[in-house]
Amino acid sequence: MAWLCRIRPMGISRGFSFESFQRWRRPFEIGFWPVFFVVNTIFNGIISVMDHPGFPPWQPWVWESSSAILMLMLVPALVVVSRRWPIRFETWQSNLPRHLVYSVLFSLIHVTGMVLLRKLAYAAAGHHYDFGPWWPTFGYEYLKDVRTYFWMLVGIGLYRLWVMRFQGEALLLAEPDVGPPVESVEQPERFLVRKLGKEFLLAAREIEWLQASGNYVNLHVRARDYPLRVTMAGIETRLDAQHFVRVHRSYVINLDFLSEIEPLDTGDARLLMRDGMKIPCSRRYRAALRERFGQPAAG
Repeated sequence: MAWLCRIRPMGISRGFSFESFQRWRRPFEIGFWPVFFVVNTIFNGIISVMDHPGFPPWQPWVWESSSAILMLMLVPALVVVSRRWPIRFETWQSNLPRHLVYSVLFSLIHVTGMVLLRKLAYAAAGHHYDFGPWWPTFGYEYLKDVRTYFWMLVGIGLYRLWVMRFQGEALLLAEPDVGPPVESVEQPERFLVRKLGKEFLLAAREIEWLQASGNYVNLHVRARDYPLRVTMAGIETRLDAQHFVRVHRSYVINLDFLSEIEPLDTGDARLLMRDGMKIPCSRRYRAALRERFGQPAAG
């Protein structure tokens, strides 16, 4: 039992909690980047005007604002790429080459777009914008863009790590160093949850549903998701088949929390959980789900 001594029961957090953070998390994530680039453009614009005293002041502002606009437009793609191919200790060797390739594409889109915006702005002012020799100038821009690409990648990764530590991360219980395990490790009745330096036990029967998310599977419990580093196929075999059933390539549900099955014309179904969450049920899994409730597979 020594291996469980540090584990505490799930409790109610005080003060600033993940639930309160969730209420403004989405506006924060969406609003952060526009605010960041506006502030960054203001500082860069002032410096650029000071560095180019012989130019009309509006031109340096066009340079900086056009670059910021394209960077802002590329943020959603960078977020998707960073989620699909994260750079971690165990994945950096395979994912780093991908990101180097994506950084070139990132810079090409950024430079091409900002040049077009500058040409439009200059034309509206009755001037002509000259980017200069393409490849030498692009090489200079790429050296700046590749740094920006990886700094943004690091920033997104650190933010995700902070969110994960704040909400808690689930782990499968490991076998003790000494003595037999107190419960089946192959089909655990509880999961270990680490949150901000503390450890909790999460009962498997309290999991309402599981959702695949990249390299993780999120365990949904009482309006909170606990990411577990495992594949959906790997965790499915370790859940009690009397309570948990696969309903979609990305979802496993706990039948104890299923409230309603809504058939769809496509042959799929929509599952209504007790808390109001609607989960898709693929046609290939719908027949097995009906049989669990004693209904024929067809009809």
